[in-house]
Amino acid sequence: MKNLVILAGNVGAEPETRTTGSGANITSFTLATSRPKRDSEGKILKDDDGRTVEDTEWHRITCFNGVAKTVADYVAKGQKVMVQGRLHYTQWTDKDEIKRYGVEILADDVTFLSKGKGTGRAGATEDDIPY
Repeated sequence: MKNLVILAGNVGAEPETRTTGSGANITSFTLATSRPKRDSEGKILKDDDGRTVEDTEWHRITCFNGVAKTVADYVAKGQKVMVQGRLHYTQWTDKDEIKRYGVEILADDVTFLSKGKGTGRAGATEDDIPY
């Protein structure tokens, strides 16, 4: 069996990068995915202006090493990306001794679906940007 996740959405905030004591790069960001909201009969809901009402879900994405560097260099808030990776569940006890749980996507690949930061660099061409 394989733990595989594929998500396409919009980056919610500027990626945050850190380096471990052993020198590994880690970059994290949030990704918003949306789908149409439906009523009890399965019909897509519309607002007063006739636009589709959407349910948005937020996902925590974590990248390592080369993928982490590329994301840190080229991904920006609002950019459309596709993430391929796997689910990773965590459990910890907070300072108040309450057991907490979390889930994140450990990204193996991030594909750019729109241009992000770095595309406006002096001397840069589209061939310089890893799509």
